[in-house]
Order: sequence, then structure tokens, then C-alpha cells
Amino acid sequence: MQLQKLTKTRKGQEKRRYDDACGLAHALELIGERWAMLVLRELGYGPRRFSELKADLQGISANVLTQRLTELEARGLVRKLRLPPPASVQVYEATAWGLEAIPMIAALGRWAARSPLHDPTLRMSHVSVIMSLQTLLSSELAEGLEARIGFRFGDADYVTTLRGGRLEVERREPDGCDVTFTGAPSTVAAVIHGGASFETIRVEGDMALAKRFVKLFPLPEKVA
Repeated sequence: MQLQKLTKTRKGQEKRRYDDACGLAHALELIGERWAMLVLRELGYGPRRFSELKADLQGISANVLTQRLTELEARGLVRKLRLPPPASVQVYEATAWGLEAIPMIAALGRWAARSPLHDPTLRMSHVSVIMSLQTLLSSELAEGLEARIGFRFGDADYVTTLRGGRLEVERREPDGCDVTFTGAPSTVAAVIHGGASFETIRVEGDMALAKRFVKLFPLPEKVA
């Protein structure tokens, strides 16, 4: 059976597949629809509720989010599960194979940030902020520095561990951190990536370390 055919979507509309055996063509069939990569991005650090995904993907409708989650689940990239008591709620999480795409999505974001048309002042979700830190970290600037940096973004907490020129990420309460940043994701991003004042957010801990930390993530140069 040939890979290239016209297939039917849930609404009965025709969707064309690429007549190309290249893996890139199939990657676009898997996650090339509008919102698909962003939905998968939001699952990069653990399970999320439907309402959380919709809130953090500004502009997506409930119907489109449902469709993308259904498609990603059918393709083996996402799965549904119910958290154990006392939560007992349905969440979505990326499968092990789905998580393999996260570094590529992050790298694509770094590449696109070089575009003169990219606007870094637009809203960012807490996932995209943390992912940007992992992606933009300069191993040269971070050489010899070891620290535990916490983030509180409303209902979302993270602990990042800086060591060996890498940034490791955990979704948990930021207890025992050397520095903790608290604020809206976009505001924290403005401090780290845009040089905004520390007065726009709350910073607890070693201020000298905080000031050094925010300089470890230079934005890529724009193309001419």
C-alpha cells in the first residue's frame, strides 16, 4: 500500500500526505499540523491536564486541542492516563518516543530565533521558558559553575540544576535552591533574555549568583 494517498480527517476533509520516503516528510506528517509541535512541547517536562494545555497555548480552541491530542495519541506520541488518588484526574503525557522529539523541537526554536521577524517580547508558557534555558545555555559562560536554581510560575514549579555546562530540569517544589525566581513566565523570561529589571519579579537567595545566572543564556545572533 502506497504511503501517499488522500486521507480523511475527522471532519471528512481531505488531507494530503507527502509522496516522499524521506524521514523528514514523515516527521511533518506526524507533527507538522498547526499547533502539533507546540502541544508536544508543552508535554516535555511531564503530564498536563487538558485545561492546563489550553491555558498555556494561547489562541488554540478546545476543539483544535482535542483534535491534536487525539492525532498525537493515535500516532504513538502522546497517551492519556489517570493520576492516582488524591488527584484522580485525566492527564496527557508524551510517550518515550514522543519525548525523543523534544530536543529537536527545542533546536528548531533556537534556529528560528535568529529570524529578524522573531518577536521575543511575545507571551511564553512556563514550559517554553525552561526549554529556552536548556537550549540557550552557554557552556562556556557556565564553565565551573554549579548551582540549583528554582522557579515558581504560579501553579508550576521547577528545579534546575546547573553542572557540567548543562541544565537538568525537574518539576517539583523549589526547596533548598541557591536562588529562586518567582513571577509570570513571560516576566521571568524578560529578565533572563531581555535584561529587564530584577524588580519586576521576586528573587530569593544569592543575588550575586542570580545576576550571573541570567547572563548564561545569550540569544542567537539575527541573520542579516
